[in-house]
Amino acid sequence: MAYLYFTRHGQTIWNVENKICGATDIALTELGHKQAMELGNEILKQSLPIDEILYSPLIRASETARHISGITGIPMRMEPRLKEQNFGRYEATPRDGREFKEMETHFVDHFGNGETMLHLAQRIYNLLDELRAQADEKTFLLVAHNGISRVVHSYFYDMENEEYAAFGIKNCEIRRYEF
Repeated sequence: MAYLYFTRHGQTIWNVENKICGATDIALTELGHKQAMELGNEILKQSLPIDEILYSPLIRASETARHISGITGIPMRMEPRLKEQNFGRYEATPRDGREFKEMETHFVDHFGNGETMLHLAQRIYNLLDELRAQADEKTFLLVAHNGISRVVHSYFYDMENEEYAAFGIKNCEIRRYEF
């Protein structure tokens, strides 16, 4: 069996304030740093067979990856395709806003100056296809964002539009997928 692991970065102040982070570079809170260290210890405790950590260039993900790597000794490498979707005019707006919830079902909308969900899916699916080709030699942990978690999950499982829009994972929750 070949596996891929995925985790979302630790908590940020905008997570606490229920704001959409998107491509905005928001740092971890103290709790976010602690969550990342706890995840590193959990990976060690479970002896997860991870060979390399790939992480988003945004600071909340890179700091999470740095903590995990520091604790586990797993090498890490920045992967620009793991950057969160740019939500355009919705960046820094309330995550549970009615307009944003509706927007999450608009897969070909740029939201002003942002990125469509179809473009996001294309770059993540391309990355996952590359990792699948290496799966017999290497097991990866992806450290990224909630929006990226939706796309990764949809690569492995069929989802209806509403299910896709509602999908998410908690900060520093780890998921395993089978290629």
